[in-house]
Amino acid sequence: MRRLRVEMGEAAVAKLTLEQIVGLDSQKIVVDGIRSMVEVEEFRKRAEVLLVAIHASPKRRYTLLKERGRKDDPLSLEMFLERDKRELSVGVSNAIALADEVISNEHNSSGGLSSQIADIVNRWLGTVAP
Repeated sequence: MRRLRVEMGEAAVAKLTLEQIVGLDSQKIVVDGIRSMVEVEEFRKRAEVLLVAIHASPKRRYTLLKERGRKDDPLSLEMFLERDKRELSVGVSNAIALADEVISNEHNSSGGLSSQIADIVNRWLGTVAP
């Protein structure tokens, strides 16, 4: 992400994402992993955007990452905290602070989190959950 930002500007990831989704035949698209308001504003140039922040303590997020088990996950709590500092330096805290909705993920199951997100999206779209 940081290399792309140096090469293509602060909205690089959003621009690359837009290239991938512009041709999709869908009126509703979910983008995960927003890191800054610059990215949000890039998306808002093309569409109506609802920004939902999902917040949890560092300990909870580290536990969830370890459970996820991806190759690029931090190997230690110290590495995780360094990663957090990098993400804060690019503006993720501003995106969280300016989100349209915020969900706590401190004690949710994945099903509970999905249900909360679906409720928010349905409310935003003016629809009733099935």
